[in-house]
Amino acid sequence: MNDVFDAAIVGAGPTGLACGIELKKRGLRAVLFDKGCLTNSLYHYPTNMVFFTTPELLEIGGIPMTSLNEKPVRVEALKYYRRVADHYQLDIRQYTPVDGFSGEDEAFVIHTRDREGVPGDFHARKLILATGYYDKPNYLNVPGEDLPKVLHYYKEAHPYYGHDVLVVGGKNSAAIAALELHWTGARVTLVHRGEELSASVKYWIRPNIENRIKNGEIRAFFRSKVVKITLRSVVLDTPEGEIEVPNDFVFAMTGYRPDTEFLGRHGIAFDPETARPRLNPETLESERAGVYLAGVLVAGMHTNEIFIENGRFHGAQIAEDLAGRLVRERK
Repeated sequence: MNDVFDAAIVGAGPTGLACGIELKKRGLRAVLFDKGCLTNSLYHYPTNMVFFTTPELLEIGGIPMTSLNEKPVRVEALKYYRRVADHYQLDIRQYTPVDGFSGEDEAFVIHTRDREGVPGDFHARKLILATGYYDKPNYLNVPGEDLPKVLHYYKEAHPYYGHDVLVVGGKNSAAIAALELHWTGARVTLVHRGEELSASVKYWIRPNIENRIKNGEIRAFFRSKVVKITLRSVVLDTPEGEIEVPNDFVFAMTGYRPDTEFLGRHGIAFDPETARPRLNPETLESERAGVYLAGVLVAGMHTNEIFIENGRFHGAQIAEDLAGRLVRERK
């Protein structure tokens, strides 16, 4: 029989790492899979991103995190989580997408692909899904959204110097992208369906972008939406009617969502009223026996409720139940 792990963890972000650490502390053998690199979502965050929290709230596994400033930056977080993975010698299979899983509690089979696309199967008694939500953008669903110039992730501003750039959205990611693009020499237009910028925009960001808008340095359309994207322009529906603005690139910073289709195909049920997965709130085990959810997946479509700061505690919560069950089942 093939080698059997006590648990397989899908997702090697901070929450997945926390799960792996807590299982290892309890003497259990776990394997982690990620379709990208370690903490793949954090790697794809904007290059110069500053976290909205302090270092100690990003810590996992009891390993202190240090930062040059009050709030850590992306590169410091990446270095920290590499150090944690090394310290605990976690078994992490990077660039190994999980296409699905089959079997049942105590006998799961995880179906993967390696970097060459070669399929592989791994066996585990329990399964933890910690896949986050950053891989599934909320689409605008308008003509032209499939053009190469339309981007749902913002990395850095330099390539867009001297171009007409539209930023869609009114939250932190949109505000930061608009400001950085403006500072780098892009001609920036911001469009948001709300009356004004979201109340969630951080206090040190809001005055800056509001002043840029007030001074006409960033053109802004509120109570407006994109209705069509072409190679050279974007058509907006505004309170004054439809207008067409010159455009070279579009950043649709409209948020992200968990892969509910993948979860649904694998027996994870959702409450139709709350859009949350049905699970035991004490153990985080789903209605499919032996399958646990961790991190933002616990909140379903309510992705603004769980972040690294609170999702990191799911590891201990799950590991405590999982370890106890494995002990009982082996007797």
